[in-house]
Amino acid sequence: MLTTLHTRKGLQLGLGSVIGIVFGFLLQKGGATKYDVIIGQLLLSDFIVVKIMLSAMVMGMIGVYFFRGLGMAWLHSKPGSLGSTVVGGLIFGVGFGFLGYCPGTMAGAVGQGSLVALFGGIAGMLIGVGLFLGMYPKLERGIFNRGYFGELTLPQLLKVNPWWVIVPVAIGVTALLYWIDRSGL
Repeated sequence: MLTTLHTRKGLQLGLGSVIGIVFGFLLQKGGATKYDVIIGQLLLSDFIVVKIMLSAMVMGMIGVYFFRGLGMAWLHSKPGSLGSTVVGGLIFGVGFGFLGYCPGTMAGAVGQGSLVALFGGIAGMLIGVGLFLGMYPKLERGIFNRGYFGELTLPQLLKVNPWWVIVPVAIGVTALLYWIDRSGL
């Protein structure tokens, strides 16, 4: 089945669309597409988004390495650098802080009819992408090359079997989620 999926682009697009719709539905049901929830997260008063993201991170980490071990998935890490990570984080953080949406929650908010997300968010992203593309050649020659670490993953950096990272991280995140839930955050 996975070989069929790998060779059929139309099937990939269809499956990706269905998964995207389900993801958007779950974001909306979880409350992560609401402006007040996002702002509550930024003000450290509502931890729904942290719960969703940490749960997704652990499930994704376990799933990728489980299926990779079975030869059913491949890990394609993108090369990176400290400079590009800092610039990307700043751009993301400023947009997130000003608008109260990240790209995924913004798309979900547009889907449920938010005009702020549609006109402020989508328009803002398009303008931001245009500005970034105009600046990219200078950034690529400059700050993006600072602290280059390539396609390195944490298990590769530590030179250990990936499960030596996955298991403690999963246990730690589960404990953190349990603490957040028990403390009423």
